[in-house]
Amino acid sequence: MIDRVLADSFQTIGADYDRYRPGFPDAAADLILPERVGAVLDLGAGTGKFTELLVGRATSVQAVEPSEPMLDVLRAKLVDVAAHLGTAESIPLSDASVDAVTVAQAFHWFEREAACAEIARILTPGGVLGLVWNHSDPACTWDRAAHRIAHPAVGADDQTTGSAVEDLPGFEFDSRAVIAWSENISRDDYLRRWGTISSVLVADRRSKTEMLAAIETVLDDAPETSGRAELVLPQLTEVYRYRRTA
Repeated sequence: MIDRVLADSFQTIGADYDRYRPGFPDAAADLILPERVGAVLDLGAGTGKFTELLVGRATSVQAVEPSEPMLDVLRAKLVDVAAHLGTAESIPLSDASVDAVTVAQAFHWFEREAACAEIARILTPGGVLGLVWNHSDPACTWDRAAHRIAHPAVGADDQTTGSAVEDLPGFEFDSRAVIAWSENISRDDYLRRWGTISSVLVADRRSKTEMLAAIETVLDDAPETSGRAELVLPQLTEVYRYRRTA
């Protein structure tokens, strides 16, 4: 069951999400689209952090996103991308109109059955679906401690890909890969990033202040981050690839 309060929290942000959230490695797009395609849709595109990797990998790139503030940022950045307001459960594109669909950091917010039916509808026969998530590296103890604070209901070991199973209705599983990389980020931007997380966005002022203060304490105490203005943050990007069945 999707928590609509958490899902709808992203209706309130755009510029901060784009500034503070991490991007994605080029290798993730390479795994989904090893060859150039005719048309691709980035679904749940947010501010275009993954969309921008698709430009040049397709003749035409489109984006669908339910948040107007996020679409405003995407449109300003990617003027050649056709951006539409819409949802995964009701995609404003015609049948069999795209060769590939990508979903980065968003599939767990979709109603799986309805979204898969819509994605299959707009894909050409044999078309590709790629699902992508950034995760914290379990070996990075200070970042995992921050996750425990910001996501107390899920816990430290959650990887959010419960929706990304090999068996998706209407699709044949092709491959899964994990890409390890690292990000250089300032301490201030790392803290501001947590302000763009759904559980923090919906928290009351006191709870939000307490969570961010607790994350600051983690940074003060961890030997890898204590006294440092610039941090090296390990990341794992998980990529699932499927094909639409006949």
